[in-house]
Amino acid sequence: MEHIKEELTAQLQNPTAFTIPVLGGIPVSQSVVVSWILMAVLTAAVILMTRHLKKENPGRVQLVLEYFVDFMNNFCLNNIGRHGRAFAPWLGTVGLFIGLSNLSGLVGLVPPTKNLNVTAALALTSVALIYGAAFRYKGMKGGLRQFVEPVAIMLPINIMEVAIRPLSLCMRLFGNVLAAFVVMELVKLLVPVVVPVAFSLYFDIFDGLIQTVVFVFLTALFIGESLEES
Repeated sequence: MEHIKEELTAQLQNPTAFTIPVLGGIPVSQSVVVSWILMAVLTAAVILMTRHLKKENPGRVQLVLEYFVDFMNNFCLNNIGRHGRAFAPWLGTVGLFIGLSNLSGLVGLVPPTKNLNVTAALALTSVALIYGAAFRYKGMKGGLRQFVEPVAIMLPINIMEVAIRPLSLCMRLFGNVLAAFVVMELVKLLVPVVVPVAFSLYFDIFDGLIQTVVFVFLTALFIGESLEES
């Protein structure tokens, strides 16, 4: 049991991948390196798949891309409102990144979303988008008015939401990914043959994709709330 505890503790660490030899040494963690790899993969895939787009007789790859774009546009319009299409590119991109991050464990990489710093950064970016959208489409006065709605006495609670929303997005994603990682590591240590495959189908694939959908859906929902009546 002590061996399992030590092995699990080691797996939960976020070790330094390498150190940049400037300013006394800047450590770069594994989660950052994997994030760079995933971003490079996404960028390369986009460049390759959009090189030969056609207006007539599109190929299968283009049809899949168009379906995904239409799906995201409709999703954003339905959940955000008439300004929804402006947010489709960001929500689609962050959804692909989180999805790949959650699935990266299948190829032996450490999921970046297992690192609290990564999920916190994603959550803070979403919250900046949520409140930035209100000021963008409602103006300064309209953006500030949302903090005193429906009545002025709600100001303290509405201000608390500024901190609660990123915390909610961050901890939900981080907690579920970390829990799935811990369960999978325990299963691999206790039953290293056959059984982990079945668990992997759920924790690495199904649960990982579900958390991606939840993060994107909640972000879209919060943006829609901030843009009501705009």
